[in-house]
Amino acid sequence: MAISKAKKDEIIKEYATHEGDTGSVEVQVAVLTADINNLTDHMKSHKHDHHSYVGLLKKIGHRRNLLRYLEKNDLNRYRELIKKLGLRR
Repeated sequence: MAISKAKKDEIIKEYATHEGDTGSVEVQVAVLTADINNLTDHMKSHKHDHHSYVGLLKKIGHRRNLLRYLEKNDLNRYRELIKKLGLRR
């Protein structure tokens, strides 16, 4: 259910602001978005998997908090990120 190491490395490379960047808000949100999309697909076929559902809600909340932080501190980076990820905000 989790994204593969190769896919995660690809996401990190695409959204990193500098070499070796794994902790910036953009990278964290992009990785969480990939996890959320993966879990959403899983939940469509396993409707009664409540443990995964709770994990999905936690990831959504974490992403929401990171996006709120980015919106408060750097509106331009926030707008670029949501456009690039295709999020509805």
